[in-house]
Amino acid sequence: MYNRAYGSNFSGGIWNGIKNSFKQGTVLTRLIYINIGVFLVIKILEVFFVLTGQRGFEQLLLPYVGVPALPERLLYTPWTIITYMFTQFGFLHLLFNMLWLYWFGSIFQNTFSSQKLTGVYLLGGITGAIIYMAAYALFPAFELERYQSWAIGASASVMAIVFAVCTYHPNYKIYVFLIGPVKLIHLAIFTAVIDLLSIPSGNAGGHIAHLGGALFGYLFTLSFRRNLDLTKGLSSLFTKLGNSRLFHKKTTRVKYKKKVSDMNDMEYNEYKKRKDDRINSILDKISKHGYESLTKEEKEILFKSKNN
Repeated sequence: MYNRAYGSNFSGGIWNGIKNSFKQGTVLTRLIYINIGVFLVIKILEVFFVLTGQRGFEQLLLPYVGVPALPERLLYTPWTIITYMFTQFGFLHLLFNMLWLYWFGSIFQNTFSSQKLTGVYLLGGITGAIIYMAAYALFPAFELERYQSWAIGASASVMAIVFAVCTYHPNYKIYVFLIGPVKLIHLAIFTAVIDLLSIPSGNAGGHIAHLGGALFGYLFTLSFRRNLDLTKGLSSLFTKLGNSRLFHKKTTRVKYKKKVSDMNDMEYNEYKKRKDDRINSILDKISKHGYESLTKEEKEILFKSKNN
């Protein structure tokens, strides 16, 4: 489905293709695009900065995009609690975050919904930032560092998504290169332990923020199983602000503005393909994890398909 859509999007040129794929893509696609876009803008600005004979662009920019270790500084740059989770200065930092976001974000969307993906990404990042600031305020080891430290990166947000998925599907197996099949719960525990043990070796704030994001992802799934959605308040806020169009395009429902009877052949074929793909993904999920693993929305889609 995605290859076909991207092909048609880019037929009008690269820039138009990017805009179209952003507008028509899933929430996961948009989150990845935003991260890559911010990275490219920063690097382009850095080129011009260097060409003027100056250095230290990243250090100059950091207080305006990174979340500060000192909570009181957040009063002067409150937007940074959001911008930090979309900002990466290093290419490898961006690459690994986006790979993990793509892999686990895809599973997340099939398990929960695109709307909840946005909420977990943002709230996981915010939780990571809060725990990062709290740790730097409480622990004596950071007494000097807290005055000159800022955190950036999507890692806390990504860890929230990873742990939400791993907690919901603990026995789901993925193939890890040179290792073989690994249960998601083991992967989650391994990443958490690595972050915990890495605190003394450097980038302590980053590892603490990762653990904060992981904690939110874990709590999200536990709450979801008790019919409590921790992202509900944020979703309502987006709706009230009128920004739901950016993040809340629901790709898990097969909906079209046109009636089926009003579609031309191309539109109907696309409609039929997306509907079939969605049903097939639900059936595949049942075969792997059982009927009870389906969300309420997926059960409704399956029920409607049987009565058509």
